This record gives sequence, C-alpha cells and structure tokens, in this order.
Amino acid sequence: MTSLREQHDVLLFDLDGTLFLGGTALPGAPEALADAAGAGCRIGYLTNNGSRNAGQVVDHLRELGFAAEEPEVVTSGQAASRLLADRLNPGDAVVVVGSKALAGEVTAAGLTVAERAEQARAVIQGHSPDTGWRDLAEACLAIRAGAVWVATNVDATLPAERGELPGNGSMVAALVTATGVQPVVAGKPEAALFHEAVRRASAERPLMVGDKLETDIAGANGVGMPCLLVLTGVSHPAAVLAAPQSQRPTYIGADLTALRTDQDQLRPVGQAPWRASRDGDELLLEIDPDAGADAAGDPDPVAALRTLCAVHWGAGGGQARVRGGDPAAARALRTLGLGAR
Repeated sequence: MTSLREQHDVLLFDLDGTLFLGGTALPGAPEALADAAGAGCRIGYLTNNGSRNAGQVVDHLRELGFAAEEPEVVTSGQAASRLLADRLNPGDAVVVVGSKALAGEVTAAGLTVAERAEQARAVIQGHSPDTGWRDLAEACLAIRAGAVWVATNVDATLPAERGELPGNGSMVAALVTATGVQPVVAGKPEAALFHEAVRRASAERPLMVGDKLETDIAGANGVGMPCLLVLTGVSHPAAVLAAPQSQRPTYIGADLTALRTDQDQLRPVGQAPWRASRDGDELLLEIDPDAGADAAGDPDPVAALRTLCAVHWGAGGGQARVRGGDPAAARALRTLGLGAR
C-alpha cells in the first residue's frame, strides 16, 4: 500500500475546520500532522484569514499542539500585500480595512498605511471583528476615487465553536454594494494564495487538504492541484454529493487519518461492499450481496459517500435524493446526514 501522503512532497493544510475549530484542535489532528512530519512529509499552513500574521498563526497552532514554524505559514494577508506591491510603487499609501497584523503585512511589502482616502492609491480589506462603519467609509471613498482594491478573501462565513459567523466576504459585500466595484481577491479560491504557497515551499507535488468545497477544493482544482476534502468542518456530505464539477475533490476522507490511507481507497469511485444506482429520480444505496460484507459491523459510511459520488457525478450531478435499500445502507445515510428513509 502507498499512502496518500507519500505521493506528495508538500502537504498544504487549511486551518479552520481542518485542523481546529476556534480555540480547540480537532480530535487527532495534531497527531496526524506529527505523524506525517515524522514520515518525512513537509508541511504548509494555508489560511484565508488575513487578520493574523504568520507569527500569530504559529503561536495559535502551537497552543493547540501543532509543531508549526513561521516559514510554513502562508496567509491571505501576505498574498494580498504581494498583489498590491506588484501593482503599486514602493511607498504608495494603502487604506487598511482589517487588523494591525494586516497593516504590518502592507508595510512589510514596502508600502505605507494611509489614514484617509485622499492619501491612498489602494485599499486592502481583511477580516477584523473591530471593523466599523468609519473604516468602510474611508475605503468606499478611496475605491470610488479609483484606488486599487484587494480583498484577502471573500469567505461569507467564518467557522467557530458556536457556529458560522460573518466572514470577510460579508463585509466586502457591503463595499461592493456601496461602490459597484468588485475587488481583486488574494485568498482561496483564487490562485494567488496557492501560487504563493507553492513558491515558498518550492513544491513540485503539493496536496491541498481542506474542509470547504468552494474555497479549498475549488481553489486547488483551479490551479491543477490534487486535493483531499475532510468532513470535519463546513462542507457536509450532502454538499459534496451536490458539488459542481469545479468543487469536486480528488479524494474524500472522514478526517486527517485519511493521509495514511492508500490514495485509491480515497477516490470517489465505487467501493465494496457498497453499490449505488439510479432509481427513478433517486439514488439508491445498498450492500452488494456479492461483495462479501463483514457481518461483524457496518461498512464505512464515507466509502458509501464516495460510491454515491461516483454514480451521481457520472450522471451529471446536482441536488440528489438518496434512499437506503437495506438497513445497513439506511444507517450509513443517517450517519452521513443524507436523509435516508
């Protein structure tokens, strides 16, 4: 058996929903990364959250038990600041809507921070819980006057222990409404963050690991990077099954233990003992009686999801209704939250 991690020279991990939720590491996540590093895998941390600099991200990761190093971290704030530096002259002034850490990335890129819109040649916008109307107002004036506008990300929500909270994309949407302008986006699913991570790691065979179809998976697909979706965060099985082609992962795993699994077992293909088929306008999942299922316990429900994806995506995809054809299939669908009857 050749494990998935052995096929890649760098493993790039999303943070929220993949390694932790809020201030709590996901079960087994620190051990999975330590195990991968011990097997010789290089690690990268890729975050759409531009509110922290690399040092702050490392501090948080270490508090949660991850052996992170600052050069391994690539933030959307870094990628956004690089995009601005490529478009502006050294020393040009930028309105910063976001955290002090984001302002620090701007100055590290050779630019300066503007206090007022009239001084600015650009606007950079990242998440901060302290962003208020006056911050948005200065950015609005600058954008309306023709300033370059870069957003660290446009994630509508931010996962937290209490649930989904407003993300940077929700605040960006307010400025889009006020200005009629769309920003250049640095973070996932756009390419800039992925290119920056590959450049920093000198990666030739990177793997993206994330929990969100519309950012982690769509972004990796957009740059031709293989990707593993883990079902520990935002994107749940129903969304995976209904995913458009641009958001379909190369591999599907329950959690980060998938990194130790043979890559062929993680692909969205038919997997014994499951069998999926069309039954009118429904998908039917059942145990294949010829597959020799182990009577001692129910088969893996994530293998059932991969089997369903293979059939459903092959028929064009879209929203799906799923029915279990036997008790084991019904239990698997309940575990997956797919509404088995």
